[in-house]
Amino acid sequence: MELKVTKLDGKAAGKIDLADAIFGLEPRADILQRMVRYQLLKRQAGTHAVKNRADIKGSMKKFVAQKGSGGARHSTRKVNIFRGGGRAFGPTPRSHAVAMPKKVRALALKHALSAKAKAGDLIVLDKAVAKDPKTAALRESFSKMDLSNALIIGGAELDNNFSLAARNIPLIDVLPVQGINVYDILRRAKLVLTKDAIEALEARLA
Repeated sequence: MELKVTKLDGKAAGKIDLADAIFGLEPRADILQRMVRYQLLKRQAGTHAVKNRADIKGSMKKFVAQKGSGGARHSTRKVNIFRGGGRAFGPTPRSHAVAMPKKVRALALKHALSAKAKAGDLIVLDKAVAKDPKTAALRESFSKMDLSNALIIGGAELDNNFSLAARNIPLIDVLPVQGINVYDILRRAKLVLTKDAIEALEARLA
């Protein structure tokens, strides 16, 4: 697959050949859905908790006689049916993460990249570098490239000026190549890869 390479000012900067094994697959929605679910479940804190009857402070004395009261048989007031008592079957801290093989995770990333390429939403950028950390200048460059909702993937190290200028623009995310993931790719309309990012991805996913 061959794509045009553009500069930040919107001018052409040649062409690049993309590996069909990474960018030319037929996207599978089931694999993408599994990966998005894996990411969202893994990032849940799982810190929700309640007090059960063992966590309630109070007397363990049986507050009513077993017989003769004319009411039900109760033990302490720490049970769940009384005001101030413990919660029955409440949530406890746990991990929500599910398992997914490493090969399937790598395959999901390939399918996400292929989905953007097939839809025509993949843009190859020469370099993600800015002279000054000025948001207005970068916003003007993005308007020339017709970028209003995009994920931009740079090389192993991001240009500091570019990152500072882009972080104030709504719906624009900038990540280093090692931070690329399926969820962020799919949640943005456009995917912008620098030439360095493509080289790193092809070396990683080959």
